[in-house]
Amino acid sequence: MKTKIFKKQSEINAPVEEVFKWHARPGAIERLSPPWDPLEIISQTGGIHIGAEVKMRLAAGPIPIKWHARHVDYQENISFKDLQVKGPFSKWIHTHRFKDLDRTKCILEDSIEYALPFHPLGTVVMKPFVEKKLKQIFTYRHNTTTADIADHLSHKQKNPLRILISGASGLLGSTLIPFLTTGGHHVMQLVRRPPNKKRGEIQWDPANGRLDLDNAGPIDAVIHLSGENIGEGHWTREKKKRIIDSRVQSTRLISETISKMKSPPRVFLSASAIGYYGHRENILLDESDKPGKDFISEVCHMWETSTDAAVQAGIRTTSLRIGIVLSPQGGALGKLLLPFQMGIGGKISTGKQYMSWIGIDDAVGAIYHVLFEEKISGPVNLVVPSPATNKEFTHVLAKVLSRPACFTVPALAVNTFFGEMGRETILSSTRVKPGVLSETGYSFRHPDLEGALRHLLGKT
Repeated sequence: MKTKIFKKQSEINAPVEEVFKWHARPGAIERLSPPWDPLEIISQTGGIHIGAEVKMRLAAGPIPIKWHARHVDYQENISFKDLQVKGPFSKWIHTHRFKDLDRTKCILEDSIEYALPFHPLGTVVMKPFVEKKLKQIFTYRHNTTTADIADHLSHKQKNPLRILISGASGLLGSTLIPFLTTGGHHVMQLVRRPPNKKRGEIQWDPANGRLDLDNAGPIDAVIHLSGENIGEGHWTREKKKRIIDSRVQSTRLISETISKMKSPPRVFLSASAIGYYGHRENILLDESDKPGKDFISEVCHMWETSTDAAVQAGIRTTSLRIGIVLSPQGGALGKLLLPFQMGIGGKISTGKQYMSWIGIDDAVGAIYHVLFEEKISGPVNLVVPSPATNKEFTHVLAKVLSRPACFTVPALAVNTFFGEMGRETILSSTRVKPGVLSETGYSFRHPDLEGALRHLLGKT
């Protein structure tokens, strides 16, 4: 069995203790999982200490791969090691090393000793593919580790926060939670099903006005992200009612509940959307602009005013006007990826409509920034400084994927198949800038579209 060695090394501007703790905390595996090949944790015990085990399912290609790893070495602030018990390799030993340079920076090194199955044929056929894949994955992992730790250190707290989150299973919530826990914060999740109290879950029923936080303990912050998916299905009368109710009822319930607590949270971040502005063609908009006249605009306006009880109680409250969040795991990019990969992608209608976007890591980073910036209240646009037209987005995505994008989806087709929903989401043009984020010094990880897509799709 012929073994190979892969190494990736990076210098991180953080004390070695901080970098090691980041890897040891819950959520590290999720944060290190590349979004173009996401993994699902089946079971996990013991963190990274000797004897700890993790069983995962990897979505690497059309056939999921099961992976069982066991930790076999642990030296605090120096190294830890895990090996494959069951998985696709004949041998896999992964050593994570940490070297202290001074009190402000350290070296992170991932070293993997591996052997491919079906040697020697497997080595000849699979070696180039595996080496390319490892380079992609560990470039992503090191970039994410470096950026996450920088965000956490920029808002270093004496004591970690206790944060209550709704919408935890959504695209944004499922990324935000491991980001918070690797930073040392304690997260509690609102769920509609019977709660798992060991996982910090609290049951609620927004449709019937039920939310009891009496036994939740102290809550420093609330981040409310839940709501009916606005971009799926025709907007029938019933669908519109669900869209409105899921936002207004849930937001009002949280707002009123926390406003009556003996020790209310210091901050309440509630989701909204750039749909607040409606279709505005090429007008550049910021947080001071008034709402549009579309259905989405009306929904967002009602959504934001549902936080009034928290505002009146003196809780610092913000409405996160979230743009098009880019991630291959869902949302607009998730839907576009397959046709573009197949070479049948293209612009929609004239392609002149603006898409005010933000990469999912910047969406999470911006929420964290707003969480700690005491001067921020009211609406906050979660978008990058450079929105793209649909034509520009199409060109850049095709370039990153090395595929043609010669087709055009006519506006008539969008109207026919999607109706009002298509007109207000797919054909609508909303050109938004991040006024508050820029004024308060948020530093975007990926402000340009090509860089963001390459990071998210492993094309760096």
